[in-house]
Amino acid sequence: MAMITIRNLDDVVKDQLRMRAARHGRSMEEEARDILKQAVGGITGSKLWERSRSLFKDEEGVELEMPARGGDRAGPGFAES
Repeated sequence: MAMITIRNLDDVVKDQLRMRAARHGRSMEEEARDILKQAVGGITGSKLWERSRSLFKDEEGVELEMPARGGDRAGPGFAES
């Protein structure tokens, strides 16, 4: 796996990263990896489900009108000839 070094990181950003990592119960390094993964690769799996649920939690859905059925053909006839 690759390694990177981030220089000139603002002290406030570092403290925020430390607090965020503590809230999630993981190291700053692991938290930074997760942040980078989300930033460049999007959200997948259970995090995607959690995000979508939080975005649409207040929505009640929509009512869709069902199109009329038509064009059904008659069933086969079983009369003996």
